[in-house]
Amino acid sequence: MKKLLSFVFLLILASCSSYNSIADFYEAHKNDNQVTAFRVPQFMFSLVRSISPEMNSIIGDTKDLRYMQFPSATDTQSQFLNNQMNSFTGNSFIEIYRKNDHLKRNVISVREKRDVIKEILVYKNDNINGSFLYFKGNFDPVQVRKMAANNEFESFSQSLLPQMLNTNVPPTE
Repeated sequence: MKKLLSFVFLLILASCSSYNSIADFYEAHKNDNQVTAFRVPQFMFSLVRSISPEMNSIIGDTKDLRYMQFPSATDTQSQFLNNQMNSFTGNSFIEIYRKNDHLKRNVISVREKRDVIKEILVYKNDNINGSFLYFKGNFDPVQVRKMAANNEFESFSQSLLPQMLNTNVPPTE
């Protein structure tokens, strides 16, 4: 009986634990109420490249691009999202920018392999909406740092959403 109770407790604990990756979080929450989520397919990268010359240079080596925006109007929602993003970036990402204001957050984190940035995670939570922008590919660290310093990821996020929502992609059959 003790073994059974221990197993059930571990099962419940595991189901309540945080997600291990952005992909897991994205898949788990993309169908939630009031969530805007998209993953850019390879054929649409040409549209994203046209936003600006800087984006063209960074998107050129992108293999995966995801965006998610979710409600964050309560302290509980904000804290949950902040904790999730902290758990993703924990030990494997390096923060290159962070601004905290109570529960509001602006964070840019990267994952490196040698001299190349492999992943970029841009997280913003303003206590109204939370969002993340995720890039996976091979990126120039100098270009990424410059974009972070000039707040270009924020402008990119703001221009990406309308671009993606206004595309007329025929439905698949």
